[in-house]
Amino acid sequence: MNQPLLLEYPAWLVAFCIFLLILGFIWLGSAYRNIEIKRGKEISAGLSPVENSMLGLMALFMAFTFGMAMTKFESRRKGIIDESNAIEAVMLRCDLYPDSMRALLRADIAKYIDTRIAFNDAGADYGKIRPALDESSRTFRVLWKEVIDYSRTQTSPLLANQMLPSLTAVVNNATNREAERIAKVPPLILTALLILTFTGSFLIGFNQAAVKRSRIFIFGFALMTTIALYLILELERPWSGLINLSSTEQRIITLRGMLTEVPGVK
Repeated sequence: MNQPLLLEYPAWLVAFCIFLLILGFIWLGSAYRNIEIKRGKEISAGLSPVENSMLGLMALFMAFTFGMAMTKFESRRKGIIDESNAIEAVMLRCDLYPDSMRALLRADIAKYIDTRIAFNDAGADYGKIRPALDESSRTFRVLWKEVIDYSRTQTSPLLANQMLPSLTAVVNNATNREAERIAKVPPLILTALLILTFTGSFLIGFNQAAVKRSRIFIFGFALMTTIALYLILELERPWSGLINLSSTEQRIITLRGMLTEVPGVK
């Protein structure tokens, strides 16, 4: 599956390239100002209201994009928690069944959890994601059929009323997680943010010669802007990097360990 170009490479590498580009645009702005002065044009010191507005727009757009990326990250984290809770509910409801049926259901739940762990481990590798999703769907259908077939042999609807809603929640959460994985900050927004960042860098470079600003402020602007963009990129790829969901995904692995302790389940 194709990803936005910025997400196809490590976040630190993209951030480093952005840092160099910001410095490059600052230098271009400074060089362009010198060219304009040599042409005899009078250029006032300081940024005009239009230029200040553009820098303000850059800051606003960056805050908006960061907020969007953070919201998606939290949504993905909540999706994992909801899925683990739904699976645990199914595990607990297995105790309502007779021993033979309970052992069969737990064995299939263990297989289903294995497919969800494989989905987590796949990260951004679509070649591994698709087989994991297919296996999850196949295992869930087997589990669903076993519950339905057993319910048809019972006169009381109690077991079906308890188990079927929980199973439905499991498959719904799996579907939601896949949708949340696919959903990203639109590439057009990321592109617009980069254009605004480079434009703002050019304006700062254009103005720095007039006010004789220390280079430490220039590097500070480039560094902090790059860090903000780096955090956005990290939030967009929670399957790797420094900001990830591995601790939350551990909950599903814990559920698998709980089943391993049950006799008859491997």
